[in-house]
Amino acid sequence: MISETDLKHLRRCVELAETALEKGDEPFGSVLVSAAGGVLFEDHNHVAGGDHTQHPEFAIARWAANNLAPEERSKATVYTSGEHCPMCAAAHGWVGLGRIVYASSSEQLAGWLSEMGAAPSRVRNLAIPDVITDTEVEGPVPELAEQVHQLHRRSYEASR
Repeated sequence: MISETDLKHLRRCVELAETALEKGDEPFGSVLVSAAGGVLFEDHNHVAGGDHTQHPEFAIARWAANNLAPEERSKATVYTSGEHCPMCAAAHGWVGLGRIVYASSSEQLAGWLSEMGAAPSRVRNLAIPDVITDTEVEGPVPELAEQVHQLHRRSYEASR
């Protein structure tokens, strides 16, 4: 169940996604929150330079592996504007992060991009539970998914 606290962090993710878009990048943003509710790390996409592994969820996994004990990682929550891709989901699982909450799903994104005429991704569209196990996953959140949709529409239009 999505709480007001979840919504607060998801709204921040959407803000970070907009920041990425304003910097000429794809609109994705993510936040890592401790079990006590403190924001530990946040980032947005950095793929515009050509390195398509520079996703914020992957950066969170790297940061967590280097800065948190395994027990802290397992109790932390990752919030993100868009559901993890398979690469990021695997990184999340390998470092033992806890709950994932996302505003829009990979399935929604694939549909939006298809409707806009974008070329399909070379990476399969897999839901997080198809990549990792034993992780609580919640999303999408309809009230924020439409905002994310509009960011992707702006991004696609800017790329044409």
